[in-house]
Amino acid sequence: MYQDVRLNVKYKLKSGGIITLRFFILIHQGDYRDSRTNTQPDSPKNHLRNAKTLPTFDLSSSIMISGHYGEFAALLVAVFWSITALSFEKASKKVGSLPVNIIRLVIGFFFLTLLNLIMRGMILPTDATAHNWLWLSISGIIGFVLGDFFLFKSYTIIGSWFAMLIMTLAPPMAAVFGWILIDEQLSILAILGIVITMAGIVIAMFTRNKENRGFSINKPLRGILYAFGGALGQALGIVISKYGMQGYDPFAATQIRIITGIIGFVLMITLMGKWQAVRTAVADRKALVPITIGSFFGPFLGVSFSLLAIQHTSTGIASTIMALVPIFIIPPSIWLFKHKITLQEIIGTIVSLIGVALFFL
Repeated sequence: MYQDVRLNVKYKLKSGGIITLRFFILIHQGDYRDSRTNTQPDSPKNHLRNAKTLPTFDLSSSIMISGHYGEFAALLVAVFWSITALSFEKASKKVGSLPVNIIRLVIGFFFLTLLNLIMRGMILPTDATAHNWLWLSISGIIGFVLGDFFLFKSYTIIGSWFAMLIMTLAPPMAAVFGWILIDEQLSILAILGIVITMAGIVIAMFTRNKENRGFSINKPLRGILYAFGGALGQALGIVISKYGMQGYDPFAATQIRIITGIIGFVLMITLMGKWQAVRTAVADRKALVPITIGSFFGPFLGVSFSLLAIQHTSTGIASTIMALVPIFIIPPSIWLFKHKITLQEIIGTIVSLIGVALFFL
């Protein structure tokens, strides 16, 4: 038996047209061969042929995911996070990174509240212990406020693609912080993965200067430093989250982190006197649409499917697949934002991802 699941992603072009990407997924349930008749049931091809005709510009694919739920969920996470990065880059360039940060946390909070109400019957994480609240709150300040503030700032300077490349440093950084703070083991292979990941970023970052035959950074240093700050905040936030959860529900834990993240940004915006920018962003429909899309695919779907991936496959496999964002984001970055991506940068990206893969072997 086949059960179909559909996922629609719409993007409005400047010309006024709309492209709809419709992912048509067939999930095979049970044994493929019918034991009573010794015949095969309806195949994916026939199932698609009998399905309702899809409109123009639709992208349909039949994917057998029986036995590979975790890997497929991790692949969807990479797609979701690619959409999130592109959406937030567009919004941040239009209304600024600070308004985008607080608005997307508020939207993400409502999505997670609805999910927790359905799954746990609770609107707020009132069953969390003092330990959960303390350390998850610290994690929210470090990860969501400081880390994402730097990351979103880097979007406006070096673009989401190069920022996501530097964010591949987050898993190795998390391993180092885990080794230092909570006494996790760091193998020789993991250290080799860190070195290779760094080498890939260096390859993508530096170009040869033909005039003096030296090397120079091909992106603004300020944007690169902001992206490194984002990776640092995410890595440290993950480690502190792990210590703070201690078996607590991950969705409720994310809700605690978002609550403290919102409080942190409220204080930051108040001190910086940026509330008018936030009001302007809320009133700007062209900015609010990509913020909403990014919030749906990031804090909501991205977090949910990453937990699903870890449940059904190893953390190493899931993390490696989810690290494919810099690869997935290349075509839309070129198409939507006219980013000029060189062969050297693509090679550096691949080398960096190899390092991430080695890290989780």
